[in-house]
Amino acid sequence: MDHSDLPLSFGRRFVQNRLAVPALGYLCISVLLALFGYGVAPDRTPDANLQMPALSQAPAGTCSDILALKPSGPVEQPSLLRRLFFGAPLPYYPVPIRQNSFAVEGDSVYAIGIDPEGAYPVAFHRNLLWDAGKPVVRRCFPLGADAFGRCIFSRLLLGYRVSLSAGALAVGVALTIGLVLGALGGYFGGRTDALVMLLINTFWSIPTLLLVFAFVMALGRSAGAVFLALGLTLWVDVARLVRGQVMALRAQTFAEAAHNLGLPAWRIAWRHLLPNLVGPLTVVLAGSFSTAILLESGLSFLGFGMQPPSPSWGSMLSENYGLALSGHWVAAMAPAAVIALTILAFHVVGNGVRDAVGKR
Repeated sequence: MDHSDLPLSFGRRFVQNRLAVPALGYLCISVLLALFGYGVAPDRTPDANLQMPALSQAPAGTCSDILALKPSGPVEQPSLLRRLFFGAPLPYYPVPIRQNSFAVEGDSVYAIGIDPEGAYPVAFHRNLLWDAGKPVVRRCFPLGADAFGRCIFSRLLLGYRVSLSAGALAVGVALTIGLVLGALGGYFGGRTDALVMLLINTFWSIPTLLLVFAFVMALGRSAGAVFLALGLTLWVDVARLVRGQVMALRAQTFAEAAHNLGLPAWRIAWRHLLPNLVGPLTVVLAGSFSTAILLESGLSFLGFGMQPPSPSWGSMLSENYGLALSGHWVAAMAPAAVIALTILAFHVVGNGVRDAVGKR
């Protein structure tokens, strides 16, 4: 069979799915934000954890003048590459002030500071300014600030790295375990298949969330432990699919011919069976990726996932959902909307790939 036109025809078939194309575009943008989020986030401190209680629960679109003072000690500034990937601490100490209230008279600096209780006068010696040429920094909060005065928009952008990392590592672990066990059970059958099915049914009988809790408690609450726990939970779907597909393909003529030619089992599975699993396996992996994101967000919401100040969407939802009752609904709805949109995009792209591979 001539496969020379397969990439082009696959692309044409994929483009025919009008929902899959924008969903794929969104996922590409998500990956870029996961890699370079610090380059576009308004708050570029590590984890976007700059806390200014004076701006607590500021509404969406708020902009504030920040009086930049010299820090109490030296602040080490990392390299440009490290700042791009991991952020950098502020080189100054921020004091939120009223707009256009800054004035210099002689050696003194006067302004009207703000706090949750109201306004108050502030005065500093001019030598305390971080940069006399630019003493005031303008900072905006497109989606407002949370209860700690942190930029919600910045933390939302950096949350892509947490969620996509959780999904990628969990799917990698699930794919490795599921492929190996599913292929072994489906190809060899007999006692090997019975043992594989015993493992699958055992894991399948335990509710997913409870199983993740058990692994997190056993492995710890570090980021790596959470991602590994998700992968050890999600391999069951992959193994069931691979087992069933390998059993069906093993009985096909081309597989029997390869077996009669004396080819080793690993070569038959790798070269002849697994390529035929691309379509259905893509759909399962897309579902597993979205499930990993949802589970990580759920764990963080309950306090068992990523630990503060990591900008996890689940922890943001846990911190801000109560603000919806006080009128700051953007702080509560933004992380929920991004979680739903990301999960939907993975499912749509997975279905698009399945349809494109399945059509001939």
